[in-house]
Amino acid sequence: MARKRLVVEMGMGTDLHGQDYTKAAIRALRDALWHNSLSLVPALGYPREAMEVDVEIGVARPELVDRAAVAEVLPYGTAEVSVVQGGLDIPNDDQTNITVVANAAAVVYLNIDERGQ
Repeated sequence: MARKRLVVEMGMGTDLHGQDYTKAAIRALRDALWHNSLSLVPALGYPREAMEVDVEIGVARPELVDRAAVAEVLPYGTAEVSVVQGGLDIPNDDQTNITVVANAAAVVYLNIDERGQ
């Protein structure tokens, strides 16, 4: 079996007023995932649950993201979530609030039989 990269999806999410980094991260991952339906995995003869998804989230305050909550967004497979410095914090005019912007990358892998070897 060889772990093969099948899909890369990117997304962006925000929390406009709540300063909630997890909410922005979840929205970013949903944005990345909800634009497609991965029919490739079943077409190759594997169950969707066999997918391994590496999720990378970029936000200005990585320590404030609940990685388990982000992982729960995935409808299939197993998730490995990492959170790194990135995204944006956009302060309002009087510096009393920020809009949180998160970026997400979801990379889907599958362990595939290497036939014919």
